[in-house]
Amino acid sequence: MEWLRRLLGTADDERPSGRESESRHGEPESAGTDATSETTDADGSRPRGGPHPPGSVPQGVALFVDGPNVLREEFDVDLDDVRAAAADAGPLVATRLYLDEHATPGLIQAAEARGFRVVTTSGDVDVRLAVDVTRFAAAGRASTIAVASRDTDFKPAVEAANEYGLATLAVAPGAYGRSDALRNAVDRGITLEESER
Repeated sequence: MEWLRRLLGTADDERPSGRESESRHGEPESAGTDATSETTDADGSRPRGGPHPPGSVPQGVALFVDGPNVLREEFDVDLDDVRAAAADAGPLVATRLYLDEHATPGLIQAAEARGFRVVTTSGDVDVRLAVDVTRFAAAGRASTIAVASRDTDFKPAVEAANEYGLATLAVAPGAYGRSDALRNAVDRGITLEESER
């Protein structure tokens, strides 16, 4: 995992640089949404999704959904079911849906209406999601990392979260094509079609 820490520019005792990320439209994201920020809200509380002060214990679940791998016709997955499965592990502090540039405006609107922050990328969705999972883990922005996918590519990212002492959860859309390697790397695995019975 050292290669990933070097890529992110973090060590065990450091936090990410706090650079603002860009939204899917290229504008910087505001400090109260999901961006890393050392500031507080007007009422003096820490912004939702901001880093935890040194010595504090992170709370809640950060949910990362691999859209191209989960939102497929053969699974008939409802984003509300994915959200509910992750919420069983604790209160949600971040919900992100990762999509490629071919995502329809209707899908993006439906996800946003369900409270997901949609992250679209022209590159590899898996890489962006894995980097974001690792950044969340390194910054201690949640106590649990939940990844909804059936892809083994996320095994190193959840292993990094485990190394940072976070609980990990894998949500699979169905038994067909479920990644046993990913499921074995996390603390707990859920298969949606099995949990609905």
